[in-house]
Amino acid sequence: MGLGPFFFGDNKNMLNKRADKLELLRIAEAVALEKSIDKDLIINSMEVGIAKAAKSKFGQDNEITVLIDRESGDISIYRKLIIVENVENINTEITHDDAMKLNQDNKGKKVGDEVLQTLPAFDFGRIAAQTAKQVISHNVREAERERQYNDFIDKKDSILSGIVKRLEFGNVIVDLGKTEAIIQKNELIPRENIKASDRIKAYCYDVRREARGQQIFLSRAHPKFMEKLFIQEVPEIYDGLIEIKSSARDPGSRAKICVKAIDTSLDPVGACVGMRGSRVQAVVNELQGEKIDIVNWSEDPAVVVSNALSPAEVQRVNVDSENKKLDVILNEENLSKAIGRRGQNVRLATKLINYEINIMTEQEDSERRQVEFKEKTENLVKNLELDETLGQLLVAEGFSSIDDIKDSNVEALLKIEGIEEETAVALIERSKEFYAKDQEEISNRIKELGIESELKEHEGLTPGMLLTLGEKNILKLSDFADLASDELTGTFDVVKGERVKVKGYLEDFALSKNEADELIMSARNKIYKDWAMKYGKKNKTIYFWKY
Repeated sequence: MGLGPFFFGDNKNMLNKRADKLELLRIAEAVALEKSIDKDLIINSMEVGIAKAAKSKFGQDNEITVLIDRESGDISIYRKLIIVENVENINTEITHDDAMKLNQDNKGKKVGDEVLQTLPAFDFGRIAAQTAKQVISHNVREAERERQYNDFIDKKDSILSGIVKRLEFGNVIVDLGKTEAIIQKNELIPRENIKASDRIKAYCYDVRREARGQQIFLSRAHPKFMEKLFIQEVPEIYDGLIEIKSSARDPGSRAKICVKAIDTSLDPVGACVGMRGSRVQAVVNELQGEKIDIVNWSEDPAVVVSNALSPAEVQRVNVDSENKKLDVILNEENLSKAIGRRGQNVRLATKLINYEINIMTEQEDSERRQVEFKEKTENLVKNLELDETLGQLLVAEGFSSIDDIKDSNVEALLKIEGIEEETAVALIERSKEFYAKDQEEISNRIKELGIESELKEHEGLTPGMLLTLGEKNILKLSDFADLASDELTGTFDVVKGERVKVKGYLEDFALSKNEADELIMSARNKIYKDWAMKYGKKNKTIYFWKY
């Protein structure tokens, strides 16, 4: 139902006719029904539109109010005037005597009070009618968008089904019945052939108020889409007997999902697979043939990673729970299976269990351990002036750094066979002396590098970290804020089909990815606050880091 016929009929003097007044109410009712919005809101919009059109007729300086009777459709147009002693603007002011002439009810009014002057009905010209129509249409659209938002905000985090209406620049517009949603190009399964009029399912990951464009955002590439499909296909998950712990996807290629049985009598993997694979196959078909690995969850991350890296057979797993790191050791034959094509298998496993996974062969692990043992021994021997045998003994017993000895006590060192009390006391004293001297040297070096005070005062960065950053020419807080967490903690890259370790700036400080994220984000927040205080009032444009 359009609003044009009412305002653009052959006879522009429509507001003066009884039939046209009733037609006005019928139009409002029809539009409200079609758009599923309140009739009063439509009439209010009409009042605003007519008032704006009246301003173009009587003058923009006038403050005009329009009231439409909800029963008869009668339209009353008023001008608001303020009672003053001396009139300076006839469009907004009136004397008390003139106010009484307008209406005897104004007798009790005093200077400063507001009165209403009835204006005559007028013929809508083309421009005035167009103005009114634009105002009404805008308000109707806003009301419709608000209704859509309220209708779908509760459907966030669920699967929605609709008909593909059209494709726009790689994005898919989906008709959900009362409204439209969008699947952005990057939220589609790669190489998926979608055509207009196709029925499609997608995960609703966001519903937000937008001034223009779509408000409902769908995804077929989101890991939650796969989880919701399993909930639909597996009654045990729907009933809460099996819990989905986590999931990871490489859309269109491969996915992993980790499940846990709340009812210990159930086999969670078997329940998700179904009879002859019927349940998992239904999900695979919806995901366009995406291979799905179903992983049994365990409290022990070593067990989970062993299951997640299937079909590779894991021999041993070293767990560092504090830094959320796993060293997975396997033989040469299983190395390529664990890594997967272009590192896909280990990448998905990393996302699934939220641990950094280092894959290596037994030989690589042995060599790494030998190198670490040698480096730790040399560090103690050199800096504490020990003989090599004593250094090796300390490292073998778990005292791998000078800090470990400094923070220890005589009783702990005496438990090591061959160390007497005198030696234990001397070791602790030497380690404390070295620490104090080392901290002084680090402090002097930090000054020489010219590291700014903002970075030095940033909470969470130790002097050793500051020195390392300074040597990498990271001297300002803004330089630090521009980094990514992988640049601090290190990561893996695939070069010519081989997985290569890329060392992070602060990797030697056993910094976890979460800790690195917090350090960087707190730096960004501090810089943004400082910038906003300095420039925010002058410039409303705000720049954010993409993170």
